[in-house]
Amino acid sequence: MSDELSELIRQSFLRQAKACSDLGSPFTARLCTLAAERLTVETRVGETVLGWPGNPDGTGDALALRLAGTLHALVRSGQDTALATVYPPHAVDDDTLWDAIEATMRRDEAFILERLKSAPQTNEVRRSSALLPGFLTITALTGKPLMLSEVGASAGLNLQWDRYSYTLEDFHWGGTSTVELAPRWEGPPPPQAAIDIIERAGCDLNPLDPASQDDRLRLYSYIWADQHDRLERTAAALEMATESGLKVEKADAIDWLRGRLGTPRPGVTHVIYHTIAWQYLPPALKAEGEALIADAGSRATLDAPLARLQLEADGKPDGAAILLTLWPEGETREIGRADFHGRWVKWVGWEGL
Repeated sequence: MSDELSELIRQSFLRQAKACSDLGSPFTARLCTLAAERLTVETRVGETVLGWPGNPDGTGDALALRLAGTLHALVRSGQDTALATVYPPHAVDDDTLWDAIEATMRRDEAFILERLKSAPQTNEVRRSSALLPGFLTITALTGKPLMLSEVGASAGLNLQWDRYSYTLEDFHWGGTSTVELAPRWEGPPPPQAAIDIIERAGCDLNPLDPASQDDRLRLYSYIWADQHDRLERTAAALEMATESGLKVEKADAIDWLRGRLGTPRPGVTHVIYHTIAWQYLPPALKAEGEALIADAGSRATLDAPLARLQLEADGKPDGAAILLTLWPEGETREIGRADFHGRWVKWVGWEGL
């Protein structure tokens, strides 16, 4: 491998460290920083990471998060008890932490190398805090029941957003729930609307079963080890999904959308939505998906409207954009912005509503 390539990868780890720090995980930020500074080719894991052939960045292969999630899986599964002694809630110095990680890279080499092949898979429940006001807006604008289609739904935790309770500053929505979402809210309250969901479905290339202990471990491993509130919230949401029997379909996003968009449903608003997922589609598939949705939008009517609700990165430093497109008009508006983990929402809303 070239020094230039390994330096690019080290820089990607440092960028991820800053992102983790900004998102409230000092431990994962520290882990990524130590890897950037101390990882060598003396282990097969280090050689694999520093010679990574793809895009290591968070918007690409998310290499730093692959490594962090793999190490966390070893801790949470009980497979590596020695590594667990340097993970939260334990506090150790940098040398002790890195020595333990290096030992793990040798001891659990086969597991780590195999796990690095898989992209991180998260299902951040708090992103529903950005979705709810969007769905309220769609219902207020169309006055129709909703048919939901989520792309990249993982375990389906944001497919059951209507089963959570919300406090958006002075605005409260939902009944009693074991999952309570209360992001820091800026802006006017979302519109009042009576939401009626008549159908919900989601797809993922690698859907996770909420009832599976192995799949739960996979989700937990990609939640940062020092963020106990996220772990607890995810556990509660998984229990709800298990009780409801919610399942996500294993399917390619574009093929699945083609089937979902085939026939308009009179009297129903069909909502295509996704959160921090569209960016991971290859460019060609992304373009095909955009064309597919636009074509379906061209066939939408006032009696069978189509909406697309997105929470996706747009290259701006202030979180992710909440975008809403509504057909038959086909107008797209940025109705707010939100933190990538849903810790805050800056709401603008749909002008004129």
